[in-house]
Amino acid sequence: MNKISNITILGGGNMGSQIAFQTAFKGFNVTIYDINVDLYSQVIENLELLKNIYLREAHATEDEMDATFNNISYSFNLPEAVQDADITIEAIPENMEIKQKLYAELGRVAPAKTIFTTNSSTMLPSDLMGFTGRPHKFLALHFSNLLFHCNIAEIMKSSETDADSYNTVIEFAEAIGMIPILVKQEQRGYILNSLLMPFMAAATELYLKGVSDIETIDKTWRIATGSPVGPFEIYDIVGINTVYNIASNGDLKAKLFAQYLKENFIKQGKLGYLSGEGFYKYPKERNSLK
Repeated sequence: MNKISNITILGGGNMGSQIAFQTAFKGFNVTIYDINVDLYSQVIENLELLKNIYLREAHATEDEMDATFNNISYSFNLPEAVQDADITIEAIPENMEIKQKLYAELGRVAPAKTIFTTNSSTMLPSDLMGFTGRPHKFLALHFSNLLFHCNIAEIMKSSETDADSYNTVIEFAEAIGMIPILVKQEQRGYILNSLLMPFMAAATELYLKGVSDIETIDKTWRIATGSPVGPFEIYDIVGINTVYNIASNGDLKAKLFAQYLKENFIKQGKLGYLSGEGFYKYPKERNSLK
């Protein structure tokens, strides 16, 4: 692997915070960049929540947590955030216009050495590579929520991605404790979401049609399959904003669900687990994302 030390996470939301924390925990220098200064306090809250989880579930020590936080810095200025970056990991909303604008600027200000990766759940490398100015150093590095438990990293290149960038990202994923899942050709949703989304859509339809309530749907799935969480609990873990952004780009049923989420959850600040309430309410002093 090329010498990789400095990682910039573009977007400090639910997934961005998790990726940043795990990467810093594994000893890398991490800069979290976000355009929204007002979200800084939420990022800090997310990281403190993750600290409690790692102490309890990863059996991390206080010294390890101190080192993790010492490895993390913050910036609201893109040129500053990426000036030493070896790899960037983009984890911003699933909105093509926003991503296009980010990558156009990123391509201008990042060093030539920097490999760009996207954590996009729905967009392909070939959808975005043209905006980067360096399609040969661009690919997808997709993490799962609860990545400290569900430690896979789906890696998907385009026809333009060079072998050096591809292999470097695979080795980086391993270095931060992930199991690389190599997606052999471009596929929206990768492997995980291609399996997951039909299941989630079926649960949503059962609820919206009035076939059953949220608690019963989740309970049925948990008991029958042994899964620790049901579909609506998964929505809360993923984050309502993320679900909304994905649904907004779907078919008519998905768009109607997106509107339902906007009116009944987003406008009321019910954004999922990390906000304290989504489809379920969560205790203020929570120390697990389960």
